[in-house]
Parts: sequence; structure tokens; C-alpha cells
Amino acid sequence: MNKRILTLAFILVAAPVAASAASVYKWTDEQGVTHFGDRQPTGQQAERVNVRSGTSSGGQQGQSPQEQLEDLEARQADEAEKREESAVEEARRKQREANCATARSNLRILDRNSRIRVEEDGEQRYLSPEEIDEQRQKFQEIADENCGAEEDAQAER
Repeated sequence: MNKRILTLAFILVAAPVAASAASVYKWTDEQGVTHFGDRQPTGQQAERVNVRSGTSSGGQQGQSPQEQLEDLEARQADEAEKREESAVEEARRKQREANCATARSNLRILDRNSRIRVEEDGEQRYLSPEEIDEQRQKFQEIADENCGAEEDAQAER
């Protein structure tokens, strides 16, 4: 009698553990009816359901290997495109920084020197005050265009 009670108690304890270990799948048929089963249906996308919590694992469980491969390739293409865009943005940022530094350097030279010498057609000459003002205006525009975004970004931080 004791053996039968122990066996029955063991079965009662082991049954829920074995039942919870089984996989349960959830899918919707063509008519929109939701079904649950212990086997994944062939030819249909199904989600694995966690019996204890009642939540589905969703995601990639019901996808065929071909669909998973296509999703992976699409994600990799998106990531490559983002890396390429960030590389282009980085190159633009570096070019703006170089333009800014050059324009500021030229502005400092124009402000310090009263006479600016240039070489044209193999001959050297001095810029007139009007030409210096034109150059100053040109370099100021370049500095405003290329340094402004950099200063704005630093001010936002």
C-alpha cells in the first residue's frame, strides 16, 4: 500500500513538470481563427508560447530559414548603409574643421599685417586696402559657414 501511495505521489508531482516542458505553438489560420497545438504546423508561421507565463516567444520561431536569411541580409545592408552615411558625415565634419581653421588663420594674418604680398603671373605685388577688405570679407564668410555649425554643436553639449 505504501508503495502505491509513493508511486501515485511521484506521478502527481512529475506530471506538471513534464507538461510544462512540452512546447506549445500558437498560429492563426486563413479564416483568422487562432489555434494552439503541441506541434508546429507545416507551411504556417507559428509562435512558441511559454506555458507558465502565457507569453509568446514571437520573433523568428515561425520564420523559415530563407526568411531568416533575408531578414539578416536586410539588417546587414541597413547597418552598412548607416556606417557609410556616418563615414560621409565624418569626412564632411573634418573638411568643415579644416576650412574653419584655414579661414581663421587667414583672418588673423589679414588683421595683423598692414601689407599683404601676393604672387600673380610670376610677379609679386601688394594688395590694395580694398582688396584686403574683399579678402577679409571672403574669409569671414567661409569662417561663418564652416565654424558656425561646429560652435553651435559645442554650445548644445
